[in-house]
Amino acid sequence: MPQPMGTTERQAEHGLILDFAGVLTADPRSVHRVWCESEGLPPEAWRATLNDHPEGRRLYAALEVGEIDQAEWNRRTAALLGVHVAPDNLMGRAWAAVPPARRMAALARAAKGAGYRLALLSNSFGTNPFNPYQQAGIWDLFDVHVISEQVRIAKPDPAIYKLTLERLGLPAQACVFVDDHPRNLPPAEALGITTVLATDESTTVAELEALLGVSATLSL
Repeated sequence: MPQPMGTTERQAEHGLILDFAGVLTADPRSVHRVWCESEGLPPEAWRATLNDHPEGRRLYAALEVGEIDQAEWNRRTAALLGVHVAPDNLMGRAWAAVPPARRMAALARAAKGAGYRLALLSNSFGTNPFNPYQQAGIWDLFDVHVISEQVRIAKPDPAIYKLTLERLGLPAQACVFVDDHPRNLPPAEALGITTVLATDESTTVAELEALLGVSATLSL
């Protein structure tokens, strides 16, 4: 496990790898429930369609690895949600009110300022017409971007973690990976990456501050 480093050490030889949704954003589930009700749907319709419905799961998996684009996903998933649900910018409408995780972004900025190399490792939910990374304002924080749609591999496939390390130019033992899905952590751990399960934002930031030896400060 990487130890907090002093200012005389070359922190650029260490890396911080962050997931996006649920790490660099707030937990989206409550927002999605409110959105469902605004569309005349049961509160759990979004979660159930994407996670429990066989065709919904298949479509989302295809979107993650770029087999279909967001526009096609919008059209086909809207039909699963209900005949009255408009497909236009479906993903953007559901995600528009999900706030960024400001303290986690501050932690990432502090780590970068201390010399850590940063990687964004995200299972994509498409970028056109709705770009979630642009909306959250975090894209330019990162030295490396590994987006599943672009590389045609999704977590928890070990290959996507290996690709991230290659792009960072760092060994696994020098990196910390943060994700809010427990299933995405073991493949990283198997490579020697230190992993942190993101829970609530305050707890996760505090854990990373201690682990990385940096302090997250929100700008006013």
